[in-house]
Amino acid sequence: MDTRDSDGKLKGVVKNRVQALNPITKRWVKIDTTTGRIVGHKKSPEPYKHIRKYNKK
Repeated sequence: MDTRDSDGKLKGVVKNRVQALNPITKRWVKIDTTTGRIVGHKKSPEPYKHIRKYNKK
């Protein structure tokens, strides 16, 4: 999914995951792109780091 460098820090984006803003709760939700299921949500209002945002096209 993600790669880590020798220091253990994330390198690049997490694959097979996107994040979207829930308009009702105003929180960010993490979605698995292969199954379409919601993986988790954040307690804080800031978006996730290293996870790309959902792009409606």
